[in-house]
Amino acid sequence: MKKIETSSPESSATEIGKGVHSDRFPVVGVGASAGGLEAFTQLLKNLPNDTGMAFVLIQHLDPHHDGKLHDLLGRTTTMTVSEVRDGMEIHPNQVYVIPRNTNMAIAEGALQLTPRGETHQHLPIDFFFRSLATDLQERAIGIVLSGTGSDGTLGLKELKAAGAITFAQDDHSAKFPGMPQNAAAGGNVDFVLSPEKIARELARIGRHPYLTMPTGNPEDGEYVSGDGQQFLKVIALLRSALGVDFSDYRDTTIKRRILRRMALHTKDSLADYVNLLESDRAELETLFHEILINVTSFFRDPEMFQALKDKVFPEITKDRPAKKTIRIWTAGCSTGQEAYSIAMALLEHLDGRPDRPEIQIFATDLSEFSSLNVARAGVYPESIEAEVSPERLRRFFTKTDGKYRINESIRDLCVFAKQNVATDPPFSRVDLISCRNLLIYLAPAMQKRVIPTFHYALSSNGFLMLGKSESIGGFTDLFEVVDKTNRIYAKKPGVFRQYPHFNTEDYLEAVVGKEKVRTPPAITPAEFQRKADRMVLGQYAPAGVLVNESQEILQFRGRTSPYLEPAAGAASLNLLKMARDGLFVELKGALDEAKQGNLPVERTGISIRDGDQNREINLRVSPVKPRGQSERCFLVLFEESDSRRNEPATLKLADRRTG
Repeated sequence: MKKIETSSPESSATEIGKGVHSDRFPVVGVGASAGGLEAFTQLLKNLPNDTGMAFVLIQHLDPHHDGKLHDLLGRTTTMTVSEVRDGMEIHPNQVYVIPRNTNMAIAEGALQLTPRGETHQHLPIDFFFRSLATDLQERAIGIVLSGTGSDGTLGLKELKAAGAITFAQDDHSAKFPGMPQNAAAGGNVDFVLSPEKIARELARIGRHPYLTMPTGNPEDGEYVSGDGQQFLKVIALLRSALGVDFSDYRDTTIKRRILRRMALHTKDSLADYVNLLESDRAELETLFHEILINVTSFFRDPEMFQALKDKVFPEITKDRPAKKTIRIWTAGCSTGQEAYSIAMALLEHLDGRPDRPEIQIFATDLSEFSSLNVARAGVYPESIEAEVSPERLRRFFTKTDGKYRINESIRDLCVFAKQNVATDPPFSRVDLISCRNLLIYLAPAMQKRVIPTFHYALSSNGFLMLGKSESIGGFTDLFEVVDKTNRIYAKKPGVFRQYPHFNTEDYLEAVVGKEKVRTPPAITPAEFQRKADRMVLGQYAPAGVLVNESQEILQFRGRTSPYLEPAAGAASLNLLKMARDGLFVELKGALDEAKQGNLPVERTGISIRDGDQNREINLRVSPVKPRGQSERCFLVLFEESDSRRNEPATLKLADRRTG
């Protein structure tokens, strides 16, 4: 979000419409409530009449008041202003006004009206913005003007996630600033301006090719032709500064985000935008967060949550001892709604059970600022009333200052931590993994790495839940379908794949001596949070070691002291010499088998001696051979048979919330 000084209306109007395709015009959704007439008037009065855009106005109207809003606004602009009729097609350089007592959506360029209906909250702006995001994607623009409440906040989030450009009215000019304030606080507003300056900014950005390219165009290269090297520079800058390699993400997703930022800065050349990224760290971080934007909401796809209650939770909880913790992993958790929704649904399923098991939900994401910090706070706008039933709001939330805060009893179940599913160790012995709408952003090669990771992380009777546009692809040997419609799969037991989360660059540097080609990330305060996240992941991911062909330990991963100890005599890092009592035979056998077959090997129920106690553990040995290298190593992982042994006893409730 930023406040800017815009160009003059004269300079904006001279070039209006250049490059605008008549069949690809942008559609601007404008929402307002109290004070909306004044704000609408100021916006339209300052707009040129040939922007090449269509404007759709949504205002909260008294269902019993026979208003003539379109007549009043028609006096302020030379554009045609019409009250919408069901099925009306939209055209550029025209204004469309919602009738009273209706909800309005857009589909395939036509406006559709439905009766308002009897709901506990009427949110026509969110309703329209959601449809606008689906239908127009990057050709949409969303604006929230004067009003009370929070209608429009969640709709702007979906618009921005679809690639739209977003505005909110500033406090000084808004007669009732509550609604635009809530929108801006949601972190999904690009510009905070007065209606007059919003009009000028619309005129400025309306000329950019980003707003006129075909919706969902798979070949964005048309607009960055000849800039392949510049695109690689952007990827390198993100990797160097923020430590995330987007080379395995879909190019189209990244290019659209880059083009969107170029439109906001009126950069027509990718080379010019690269120069901006090199000199402006804040812009680089903004691009990073926008690439990671993921649409989420409470109980998104309600039928899927019902499927969890009908088909998954009963299997997870059947004959489960109270002492055995239910472990759930939400990968790509965004701002936390998915994790909290699963927690609420599971608690509802367990209602009335006197010996309810403990629950741990690990929620991870790559974005610290725009996702995890919001999730940890657990504070959401009033507009979630459209997503969460009144009963759940009463039971699981506390309303304060017009916002809803997740109750501590729910927040205590969740650990939020930064994690890259492509490179960081996964959690282990998980009963359910929810990863919805993340795989669609990954290139096929990365998907083939991540899906086996989920198989590895799941317990023998665990479940995987994906988004409705996602599937397990060719990994039918790892998973079987439980619910095809809701993309729920069950792990097939007895199948093992190589542990996929070994960091190849670390391996090459430590074993082969190859230098990394990327520039080390600049040290920032965020490094402390990353370190804390790695500590959390280390506490919940399995402990292990990396050994070479001679069984010499090259790297320790996590806390290995319960399984290994230095042998008496001369110092040695030989794995077999360090194995605790009872582990040697099984460990040697598993290593030999993994060497001979060059396949992962698992041993379960191994009894080892630790002081005056006997404990049962599981052992996994996986070959590790980076592509193009002749040397081979082995990753040896240790896990307690009882999942409760993986829980650090000193983890306090506050730590569980903050990761």
